[in-house]
Amino acid sequence: MATTVVNSTPATTQDNGMAFLIGVILFIMFIVVLLFLGIPYIDRVFNGAKTQINIPDHVNVNIQKDKSKSY
Repeated sequence: MATTVVNSTPATTQDNGMAFLIGVILFIMFIVVLLFLGIPYIDRVFNGAKTQINIPDHVNVNIQKDKSKSY
């Protein structure tokens, strides 16, 4: 008795690399967002917050109108 081997046609896809291109673009976007958010966070962790706000002791809010001008 002879053994019959049936070779099926290989599965081919018509992929032209679009999935690879989308993956590379998403990967680059992920790296940019990671750097955009990650570098300031790492800087704050290692160097501490250096925000300094100076408030003056006295604020002059006295507004005087010039009576010589009429609007």
